[in-house]
Amino acid sequence: MGVYLDHAATTPMLPEAIDAYARAMSEVGNPSSIHSAGQNARRLLEEARETVAASLGCDPIEVVFTSGGTEAINLALKGGFWAATAASPARRRLVVPNGEHHATLDTVEWLVAHEGADVTWVGLDSEGFIETDAWAEALRGDDVALASALWVNNEVGTIEPVAELAAAAASASVPLHLDAVAAYGHVPISFRALGAAALSVSAHKIGGPVGIGALVLSRTARVVPTVHGGGQQRNVRSGTQDVAAAVSFAVAAQAAVASLEAERARLTALRDRLIAGVRAAVPEARLSGPSGNQRVASSAHFTFPGAQGDSLLFLLDAAGVAVSTGSACQAGIPEPSHVVLAMGRETGEASSCLRITLGRTTTDADVDAFLAALPDAYARAAKAGFTAR
Repeated sequence: MGVYLDHAATTPMLPEAIDAYARAMSEVGNPSSIHSAGQNARRLLEEARETVAASLGCDPIEVVFTSGGTEAINLALKGGFWAATAASPARRRLVVPNGEHHATLDTVEWLVAHEGADVTWVGLDSEGFIETDAWAEALRGDDVALASALWVNNEVGTIEPVAELAAAAASASVPLHLDAVAAYGHVPISFRALGAAALSVSAHKIGGPVGIGALVLSRTARVVPTVHGGGQQRNVRSGTQDVAAAVSFAVAAQAAVASLEAERARLTALRDRLIAGVRAAVPEARLSGPSGNQRVASSAHFTFPGAQGDSLLFLLDAAGVAVSTGSACQAGIPEPSHVVLAMGRETGEASSCLRITLGRTTTDADVDAFLAALPDAYARAAKAGFTAR
């Protein structure tokens, strides 16, 4: 593999998580079975749940394993909306910021189109922060079913003021879901301290396997299941649970928490050197989002005037450097960044983005290789021309 700087899309599995996965896959038994093999599988599963819960500052019973962050978000939003409207038909309004991940945006749009939901969109400021006054105002009224917000913006890396957002939601008696997929492993998380109703994470963002995540659901929160049959996991998400994936997830979660502070310091230094290097190599480049500790340590996001972001991506890839133009969840379809547009920038800028994200395997040599390849890639992309979409 060449230089990999797209850890926000997915990060390499930890060797110890791979080993744990392989060992657990050799075990036999459905954790819902009552014989000894099934109960051994149940023990492995529940020990994994306890470890994941500890990493998120919640109780084990609050951890609902899912197939990943997208399913967790769908369950929180669809299930939460249905539960709210069942309890009070007048509660049909969702409160959501403009710059959310498409797992949230597309789910909200589905609820609007198919379930008659209303939505109040809350703006972002020029650095990607959710406008807290507008957020608090939007939560007012007895028609709000639930609210949802990112903890860390997955494109520009802004760390949102989640404590303030959660306090406003609690004051308005509105259930709050937090998308912590991009925050997990990068900032300390205590679900218990925030008092939110739900929180979503994904294992493959922290060195665990693809195909498992979790919805943390408070003991008092109510959601209508999106999957039925079996009644597992508090009857919130039925189906035979993937013991091996849960065990591997737990190993990655424990490692992420143990190394968080040291890794945050290491990645901050690498990120700041990368940002300085980009500014020196391409003075026209514009950093998106905040600076310093208000940005997640692993993330740098730039717009490059006059160059298409996807052209830059392909030219850098040809030079052996993997980056992205934004979220990897849009099926590879280049489009202007909705986050950059929500921050008040023009369509041209929103089409000229690169997101460079660092992780456990990132080295000084990786940053050097990116900085060495960037000037030629930018010159060639700018020469090829620019057509704003």
